Amino acid sequence: MSSETCLLQAHNLACERDDRQLFRGLSLTAHAGECWQIVGPNGAGKTTLLRVLAGLFTHYDGELHWHLSGDFREHLLFIGDRPGMRAELTPLENLNWLNALHGLDDADPWPALASAGLRGFEDVPLTQLSAGQKRRASLARLWLGEQKVWILDEPFAAVDAAGVATIETRLADHAAAGGLVLYTSHHAVGSEVRRLELGP
Repeated sequence: MSSETCLLQAHNLACERDDRQLFRGLSLTAHAGECWQIVGPNGAGKTTLLRVLAGLFTHYDGELHWHLSGDFREHLLFIGDRPGMRAELTPLENLNWLNALHGLDDADPWPALASAGLRGFEDVPLTQLSAGQKRRASLARLWLGEQKVWILDEPFAAVDAAGVATIETRLADHAAAGGLVLYTSHHAVGSEVRRLELGP
C-alpha cells in the first residue's frame, strides 16, 4: 500500500490543552499510498493532532515536516467533525461556494454529490437534512479537487452502512492512487491500514 515517497515526518510531538497533557513523544512517518487510522479514547487528543498536522493548531512541541512543494496547505484537504458548511444553503450551493473559494470554478459538484449519496437532495437546505446527509454533503469534497493529502476527523460518523462502504472505497482508492489519508475513527479502511493509537 505504501510507496517510497515520504510525505510527512513528525518527531516527538507533544501538546497540552487547558493544562492537560494530550500526547507526548509522538512520532510518525507517512508515505504516499498509505492510509493511517488514528484511534484512542475520548479526550486523547485525536482531533487536536489532526489540527496540528493540518497547520490549524500551532501550540505544540516537537518537529513536523511536510515534504510537499510550496505551501503544504495547498496540498491538504481537511474535513473536520462538523460539516463546515452554511446551514441555510443547499449542498449544491455550499459546494459551489467552496469550489470558488479554492479556485475550483470549473469543478462540477453534481457528480460529487451523487457519488456521496445525495442524489435528489442537492437543492435541499442543510437545515432540512439528516445528520448523515449533512455528513455526506461535507464528504462530497472527497470527489472534488486534487489534494494529495486528506485529513479527516470521524468521516464515518452518522453515516449508514451503505455510505460507510462508499467512503471506505473512496479512501482506499485515494491511497492506492498515491495519496495519503489520515483519519480518526474506530473503523479501519481495509486490512493494510496503518494504525496510530493515542492515550494510555
